[in-house]
Amino acid sequence: MVERVLKERYAIQQGLGKNAGRQTLLACDLQTQELVVIKILTFSADFQWDDLKLFEREAETLQSLSHPAIPRYLDHFEFPTPKTKGFALVQSYIEAKSLAEWVESGRNFNEKEIKQIANKLLEILIYLQHQNPPVIHRDIKPSNILLADRSPLKQKHSALNKGGWLGEVYLVDFGSVQTLAAREGSTVTVVGTYGYMPPEQFGGRAVPASDLYGLGATLIYLVTGVHPAELPQEDLRINFEPKNAISSDFVDWLEWMTEPDLNSRLTSADRALKALEKPREAIPLVVPKPARSRVKITKSRKSLEIIISPYRSLWSVIFEILGLSFILFFALFAGVVFIRAAFITYSWFLGLFAVIVCCFVGIGIFISINLIITEPSSTRLHLDRKQIFLTSNWLGFVRYNLRPTSPRMAICKLRSIVNKPTESRPYPHRDIQIWAGTQEYKLITSHLTDGEIDWIAGELSEWLNLPISE
Repeated sequence: MVERVLKERYAIQQGLGKNAGRQTLLACDLQTQELVVIKILTFSADFQWDDLKLFEREAETLQSLSHPAIPRYLDHFEFPTPKTKGFALVQSYIEAKSLAEWVESGRNFNEKEIKQIANKLLEILIYLQHQNPPVIHRDIKPSNILLADRSPLKQKHSALNKGGWLGEVYLVDFGSVQTLAAREGSTVTVVGTYGYMPPEQFGGRAVPASDLYGLGATLIYLVTGVHPAELPQEDLRINFEPKNAISSDFVDWLEWMTEPDLNSRLTSADRALKALEKPREAIPLVVPKPARSRVKITKSRKSLEIIISPYRSLWSVIFEILGLSFILFFALFAGVVFIRAAFITYSWFLGLFAVIVCCFVGIGIFISINLIITEPSSTRLHLDRKQIFLTSNWLGFVRYNLRPTSPRMAICKLRSIVNKPTESRPYPHRDIQIWAGTQEYKLITSHLTDGEIDWIAGELSEWLNLPISE
């Protein structure tokens, strides 16, 4: 039983919440006459020493933080109870409803409003992640994010500027907070809320990207009105259908934020904010494309495609010119013969038809010579979340599969190899190998420069998150 006045200063007004030996109370500071929030921890039957460790860490963390969207630390003290003692943490009171309360009351958020919430929360996370050491909240969810109602003044200002002022956004409840320094060499307590916790947090590991997952899952709740734990999953990814139409870029961003694989998720709040504001610039190439390269790399978060155009040597160009000259001569000769025949038969239609036939025959022979001599086919390597395949494209059409398709998850090795000289290739040349189980996918790069080969290998390594072995 908690006294009605703590430390002869804080008069308890009402309870705000209670959970496993913890209470959250609304009180009035008799010295300042301001409302405050007091978190109480007592030695009850379900008390665990980890609770005290987290409680003290929350107090210590809040003391070090100063941000308008985070509750201010005011006081921290012990107090006696009839049977034992308790601990109290006093914070500033924020008059606002949580996102969970807004949704439960029937409020719908459109894409613009959800992006505003995302923007403000990412700014808070940027502040936390830039601390030394970085601070990880570990329990970002709708009930821990407060959204204040729009003030009349700001509503009027918004209406005059035809904007959509949403209201102030706050991040509260740092009871699960952790710093990266605290994690080093210590046992980590598994905390969080199911549906908003990334897979790595179930194993006791938390990194800055873990908070991004919680934020992404929270925004999915706003988009769907359903808690992520109640939504279907595929390969641990949340499958969601928005209640209202939202852009494909925003859907992709939400999926990126909630990638179950830590290596595939956005790594920091800075990068997440940049990807939200400029989605088309979020997946840059690792290095710039080499000058005059005939290689084309198309890269996105979901797929990587590499197209290597065929090498056209000087001899192939010479043969093409000779072939074209022969075709023009043939067409001219045949055209003269047929036109002369047309004069004899007095049929201009027959003469015109003869010229057209000659042109088509000439073009056909030219393409045939081109195919035989220059082999105008390109190699296309495609990777996405589910599979990898390697094909050869002929004149823009798929010619054949160079290798059978393999599952993306089977990819285990990326190599850059130097082949010894052979009779057909009397000089050393480099190739790039991708191994998916026992299946080899080889990119023949003998006609490419070292810069182009390094460029391709670097992009593959970054996208697959695999080192390049020799």
